[in-house]
Amino acid sequence: MPNTSKKVFQTLVSKTKIYLVIIAVLLIALCFYEPNFITPSILLFILISMYAYWTNGKRKAEISKHIEELTYTVDSAAKSTLINSPFALIIVETDGNIIWKSKKFVDEFSTIDISNYLNNILKEMKLHIENNPDKKDRSIEKEIKIGEKDYHILGEYVKSKEKKNSEEYMTTLYFLEETEQVELRKKYQAEKLCVGIIMIDNYEELVQRIEAEDRPQIMAKIEKEIYDWASKTGGLVVKSERDTFVYILEKQYMEMLEESKFNILDEVKEINIPEKMQATLSIAISNEGDTYYEKYKSASAIIDIALGRGGDQAIVKQDGKYSFFGGRAQEVEKRTKVKARIVAHALEELMQETKDIIIMGHMNGDMDSIGSSFGLYRLAKTLGKDAYVVAENYGASIQDFLDKVKEKEEYAGVVLNKAEALSKISPETLLIVTDTHKKGYVDVPELLEKTNRIVVIDHHRRSTDYIDTALLTFHEVYASSASELVTEILQYAETEVPLTELEVEALYAGIVVDTKSFTFKTGVRTFEAAAYLRKCGVDIIRVKKWFQSDLDSYRVISDIVKNAEIIYEKIGISVYDVEDKNANLICAKAADELLEINNITASFVIGKLGDKVCISGRSIGDINVQIILEKLGGGGHITLAGAQVEGMTIEDTKQELINRINEYFSEIAG
Repeated sequence: MPNTSKKVFQTLVSKTKIYLVIIAVLLIALCFYEPNFITPSILLFILISMYAYWTNGKRKAEISKHIEELTYTVDSAAKSTLINSPFALIIVETDGNIIWKSKKFVDEFSTIDISNYLNNILKEMKLHIENNPDKKDRSIEKEIKIGEKDYHILGEYVKSKEKKNSEEYMTTLYFLEETEQVELRKKYQAEKLCVGIIMIDNYEELVQRIEAEDRPQIMAKIEKEIYDWASKTGGLVVKSERDTFVYILEKQYMEMLEESKFNILDEVKEINIPEKMQATLSIAISNEGDTYYEKYKSASAIIDIALGRGGDQAIVKQDGKYSFFGGRAQEVEKRTKVKARIVAHALEELMQETKDIIIMGHMNGDMDSIGSSFGLYRLAKTLGKDAYVVAENYGASIQDFLDKVKEKEEYAGVVLNKAEALSKISPETLLIVTDTHKKGYVDVPELLEKTNRIVVIDHHRRSTDYIDTALLTFHEVYASSASELVTEILQYAETEVPLTELEVEALYAGIVVDTKSFTFKTGVRTFEAAAYLRKCGVDIIRVKKWFQSDLDSYRVISDIVKNAEIIYEKIGISVYDVEDKNANLICAKAADELLEINNITASFVIGKLGDKVCISGRSIGDINVQIILEKLGGGGHITLAGAQVEGMTIEDTKQELINRINEYFSEIAG
């Protein structure tokens, strides 16, 4: 208050001085014209000055008294407010010394030891002071639970006057109870609605193979299981199509569903159905979106992921994170030729509309990736389009093939590296991605940002990192390989496609490598595609030679198999701890060899691949290696999968792999 009083007086005096100067100027001007007024003017000015001095003094006294009364009133009100505050408050120093507590504070925490809570708050305050040397932000704000109540703590610290030579600070902390508000917020969050979609995966197959008289009863059993399961969560299920249901539930029941591992998946499979069939479900639930329509659209995208991973699973998306349940059943071929024909015609139209075409597989490309790429290249060339194949990062398994490509004049300038591909692509270019659907796993990810005209052709179980901007997607998880899918496209294209000898062999080799010589993931359509390629003149013996190992490589593979560790009496794990640019290929072949051993139903081989660690996983179908390696950032299929890990040693990766295998069996047991 003294500073305020001083300012008021200074303002008052300065104005009086101005008036006196004006009067003096006027009197001087008067005396200039009438010298006789000089003496009266001087006397008059003295009298005016004395009067001004007297009135200023009087007003100063009145203002001082008013300010003193006001200061006393404010101080009294502040003290009264502080003492009788409706909030619990405490004045405390950073060293823990309590200066004062309000009565409300004492009553509020009379039965609770508040010291630990205060110490934690003061520690955070000290840390804030250390990290805020200019002391511009002196505020303290914290949410804390004390006993059964929730508090919002507010305060602002100042330098302690009692300890001017030390770095001690003091603060008044206000404890604002907001237990009711916190409970209301929790209740609001718990009662938020999630939207789900439930789909019977093999509805068409069930309808076709079940006898007409049994069909209504079996479908009724499946629907009853779905309705009963949903009723346990107080959810609402509405049948929207013959094989699809919309599921509405509150968020608070999501934890219960996750703890039960979505047991509805197993309950539906246990329904007794003739013809030795099993019904399977795909479930997608999401709370992403501000409106129910946005949540439904999110669930629709997730159900596509579930179907793209083979069905028989549930996927939950909450707060941007995906959780996967189930998905252990072997994929069963259930594709129709209609879709292949539709895709073939749509792809031809897209190719006709574009000026040039770039085809790209996945990084560390293999024969399936490059074989399917060259099949699509031939389709584009048949339509009279400029077409190129990207091969920036590729494995040793396709080096011989690329060497043969470079020997042939007709393929001059067709195979591009990263720099060449980026220089050729434009917004009008049609970019075809084959043998992968993951944004981060394509050979040159930067190409995806250069054009919106993208086509995806893949057969791997879908991950959450899929290319969502594609104009056309041919994603068939039941296919053996991308080469099989491309072969079907070539068969059903309206334009007759004359494959060269090298292209036929590449497509056939792609099918061979992904089926392990027609052993894994082989359906009727696989053999139909192989038969078509045989008609096109594929030399099976020459293709077989592409996969032969040299003697040194075979010895390395034998040593890897010999040093394998067996866990769970049926899983083989081995390590290839040698710097080798062909580590990926060696590990894959060693994993295949491990499966040849009696009683081994799954195998994993870990190797060094530059600054990364690669893992090849194989299974005869009893164990889902895709689910295990997906936990390490990989993917693939139930019987064949892989992963690449960064920032870990081989030993750490091996231990992490064992941990994931343990999790896998714990989930099955649970």
